[in-house]
Amino acid sequence: MSAGATTGADPGEPGAPAEPVINTANEGLEDGVNRCPACGATEIQLRVSTSMLICLFCRHEWAEATIEPLVSGEGTLRDLTGTTVASGASDIAADAGMLTMKCSGCGAEVVVNTSEATSSRCHWCRHVLTVNEQMPNGAVPDAVLPFSLTRDQAVENIKEFAGRRRRFAHRRFLREFTPENVIGAYLPYMVVDCNVSGDVQGVGEVETRRFGSRDDSETVYNADVYRVDRHVDFTVDDLTLESSTERANMRAFVNTNNVINTILPFDTKNAVQWNASYLVGYSSERRDADVSALMPSLEHQLLSITRSEVYSSVSQYDRGVRWEAEKVEVHGTKWVSMYLPVWLYSYYHEEGGSAMVHYIAVNGRTGETMGSVPVSHWRLALAALATGSVVEAIVFALLVA
Repeated sequence: MSAGATTGADPGEPGAPAEPVINTANEGLEDGVNRCPACGATEIQLRVSTSMLICLFCRHEWAEATIEPLVSGEGTLRDLTGTTVASGASDIAADAGMLTMKCSGCGAEVVVNTSEATSSRCHWCRHVLTVNEQMPNGAVPDAVLPFSLTRDQAVENIKEFAGRRRRFAHRRFLREFTPENVIGAYLPYMVVDCNVSGDVQGVGEVETRRFGSRDDSETVYNADVYRVDRHVDFTVDDLTLESSTERANMRAFVNTNNVINTILPFDTKNAVQWNASYLVGYSSERRDADVSALMPSLEHQLLSITRSEVYSSVSQYDRGVRWEAEKVEVHGTKWVSMYLPVWLYSYYHEEGGSAMVHYIAVNGRTGETMGSVPVSHWRLALAALATGSVVEAIVFALLVA
């Protein structure tokens, strides 16, 4: 099978037009001091139950404006051409990392390593300084989708998930299982809008006769074979792509980080303009992949969408269709960098000289939960022998793994 995709000119090529950039910088916070609009205090953090920021001094609550009106523009997705990026999704500069901020409270200069943190405290006046300036190192995105699921709710979801798998779970895991160790993390994604055309070609079969062989050992059929060509134009709104190369690397023999993809989607339309105070008390992982590095992943997903879009038009081929060539043409894209909230529980399991990190992930907005737990293989085998249902045991092993 052949597959391919065509896009516009590479922006890095000589003579290529510059990419349009949407400025999403939160200009009201660029001095590094995020003050409560009611009392001026800088002790601010997220209140999960409301998904709003709260001042720890006067208890005033507020939220940043949603990012959608800023990046959506006036046209429709059908009007997208070329590559448009929001300013927080711009290419990463290798030497950008250290930021010196001047405290507006006392005038002291505070250095922050933005590769490791997005906030610091002035060592003189104790003001909290937050990194809101969009630096070209992937640490500050365009938007953040705040947690709305509390830690206690996440713990209950993890307990329920693991509880349904107790029967074949490893005994050591059951003894050491501590869901209270769950960590709230903001993970980096690119949210992409696309204007696309797709083409697929192949052969389809319509069965005309079915009969058995002389000894009834096999079933034989006759079919009419047709050439099948399909073309489809479509748009994609808010497709999410992982923008951390480490997490996108699915090393299934050493960890189960692929479970993050199973808790999608997120309600990205509710994401708000970046404010580092949303990250106070949570872990975060910065983006390290540029738009160009994510294009192969985008094209792969667009090919899958193309096949799905044409599926209803080939239902008459009752023997199915075998696609032999497929192609997508990307007319236009829009890229927005965003932090999405995930509650994450991890368990390190070592047995027989091999080690595996098992994860249980909870969508920080919807509560969707998926993960894996280490399996007791002898309990699986014993259950299969006792019930005679080898298939059932194998299916359950796949579910828990």
